[in-house]
Amino acid sequence: MKSKNYILETVVCSSRSGADARLHRMLSTRQLLRRRTEGCLHAWVSRSSDGTGMFLVQAIYSNREVIKNAAALIEEKLDTHDGGIESLLSGPPLIGYFDLEKEDVNVLIAKNNHS
Repeated sequence: MKSKNYILETVVCSSRSGADARLHRMLSTRQLLRRRTEGCLHAWVSRSSDGTGMFLVQAIYSNREVIKNAAALIEEKLDTHDGGIESLLSGPPLIGYFDLEKEDVNVLIAKNNHS
C-alpha cells in the first residue's frame, strides 16, 4: 500500500562563533546532494533573517527509506571527506519529521510551476 503522505524533515541548528559562512556552504552542499537522491522532492537551507547564525534545513521525501538513502549518501560522499558539520555547530540540532499530505504538496508544486 502506498503512503498518502510525504515526509518533511526539519532541522534547526546554530553555528558556533565565526563559522556561519562555512556552515552555510556545507549545509547547502548537503541539500544539493539530497535533491539528487531519488525520492527527494526538494531540499533547501535558509539562514535566519536576524543574522544570528541560525539555519533552517528542510527536505521533502516520498518515504522513510529515501531519508536513510540520502543520509548514507551524505555520509559516504561528504562527511568522510570534510569531517561533517558537527564541529561547526554551537550545540545539538533540533530535528523533526512531519507528515505532509500529498495533495497539499501537489497543490504547492502546481502553483509554483504556474508562477
